Amino acid sequence: MVEYIPVNHPTHASGWIEVVCGSMFSGKTEELIRRLRRAQIARQRVAIYKPVIDTRFAEDRIVSHSGVSLPSINVSCAEDIRERAADVDVIGIDEAQFFDLDLVGVCEDLANRGHRVIIAGLDQDYLGQPFEPMPQLLAVAEYITKTLAICMVCGAPANRTQRVTRSSERVLVGAGDAYEARCRGCWTTDLDRVRKS
Repeated sequence: MVEYIPVNHPTHASGWIEVVCGSMFSGKTEELIRRLRRAQIARQRVAIYKPVIDTRFAEDRIVSHSGVSLPSINVSCAEDIRERAADVDVIGIDEAQFFDLDLVGVCEDLANRGHRVIIAGLDQDYLGQPFEPMPQLLAVAEYITKTLAICMVCGAPANRTQRVTRSSERVLVGAGDAYEARCRGCWTTDLDRVRKS
């Protein structure tokens, strides 16, 4: 797949929003890092943000499941991103599903000010429901990339996140200890069935 991402040209009055979404283990953060590294190679000023709740791999870095990482800044709310991002060209935001709906307005404002905003996050929660604010971000984005994982049961393309621990909290920060990638056919909300597969 050839992807066209325009470079920020000085005559453009506004920026744009790119969203990378998918299930866990689908390479969302790795794709975000790839785009941010390319911007750094192009000598663009880059700032990377992630929610303070995400401390799975490192507190001061975004880290993919394969171990690729970049330094990042922890923020407690979307407004913190707006306040810190004035002097940069490209803004990266990881784990967007952990922010509230204010992230949509912040990203729109930053794009309107001329920033390239690249966002990565889960588009569905463990129940298969849209994971806010991702649906709203997808609606306003100029560029959308949907990543797929590999089903950990049958090997088919996976677009769902299977929770494998007993918890009914919507937000449960975890990795391979709490989640698996599943295809539509192998995904279930029945935890007893999960444990048998």
